[in-house]
Amino acid sequence: MTARSFLVTGTDTGIGKTHSSVALLHALRAHGLRAVGMKPIASGCDWIDGGWRNEDALALQAASDPTPAYDDINPVALPEPTAPTLAAIAAGVSVDVAALHAAHARLAASADVVLVEGAGGWDAPLADGLEHHDLARHLGGAVVLVVGLKLGCLSHARLTARAIAADGCRLVGWVGNRIDPDFARADDYIGLLTQALPAPCLGVLPSVDAGGDAGRLSLDPAWIDAL
Repeated sequence: MTARSFLVTGTDTGIGKTHSSVALLHALRAHGLRAVGMKPIASGCDWIDGGWRNEDALALQAASDPTPAYDDINPVALPEPTAPTLAAIAAGVSVDVAALHAAHARLAASADVVLVEGAGGWDAPLADGLEHHDLARHLGGAVVLVVGLKLGCLSHARLTARAIAADGCRLVGWVGNRIDPDFARADDYIGLLTQALPAPCLGVLPSVDAGGDAGRLSLDPAWIDAL
């Protein structure tokens, strides 16, 4: 594989991993890189055009260039909107890890960068017997952390960074996501996070309700050049 791959995780569920991954894909593409997204295991899918489709995976597909086949972006699509382990049991599905690796290899064959979005936070299992650190290590160990900017995020981010390191992976960057538009001290917390986390801030995204270029990041060329 020639592509660089990053696992995108978060400080919690519902803090904007997809929103941030889409913004990162656009930023990478703006630097002339072929960048594609992947959501290996997605719970909460709808039956569309003869197959289970996940809203987040579709957003990653739309932001990718080249545009991959949906089944490679999201090999395991589970209907119930709950933890993937429970959704898999409800669907009677056993996750084939080798199939996930094969789908990633197909994406990597035609891209410079692959962003692989996890499910929930770092310590939430992806499937029975499959943890985020297992997938991250297979991808090369590089992790991007999405921090939902709200009260408590400093502790959540620091604990997650420590867990990533303890699991033998590398935090290579983080994205701040303003999920709470009423969080008055967000800028102060960004400063604290910048001091506390052992990786550069790749950008801060406005609330998804902000409109305009709310989903855009301008990545530091030094970070891009280090890929």
